[in-house]
Amino acid sequence: MEEIITYINKIPIKRNFVENLPYNIKLKSRARALRKAGNYSEVVFWMQVKKDGFHKIDFDRQKVIGNFIVDFYVKTLGLIVEIDGESHNDKEEYDKKREDYLESLGLKIFKTTNLRVLHDLDNVMKELELFIIENFSYK
Repeated sequence: MEEIITYINKIPIKRNFVENLPYNIKLKSRARALRKAGNYSEVVFWMQVKKDGFHKIDFDRQKVIGNFIVDFYVKTLGLIVEIDGESHNDKEEYDKKREDYLESLGLKIFKTTNLRVLHDLDNVMKELELFIIENFSYK
């Protein structure tokens, strides 16, 4: 039987740990700098999820995976949360390549925008709940 890591709306959420993720050590200091800099919308999101505040799920900020740094990562689920802002404008091709690579590792990606986090946080969190239920609950 697979391990249940939490419940969302009484629905069991199963562990989906993705092992042996590639890691570019050269990005470690950049990830640390991004954590310290604290993009405002990411800080707002972080306040909702830190210290198991979101269904007792542990989120990491600015996680290095391969040659990329993702905004948030849930190790127990193999889940990436990306909050896209202006830095993603005109980068559709790059973003698609990045997403394809991350998904090829078996990771799931939940995307939202910084404007939605800042102006519609309650619904963003509900959508994240639904995304987790759809992708990680027992079917």
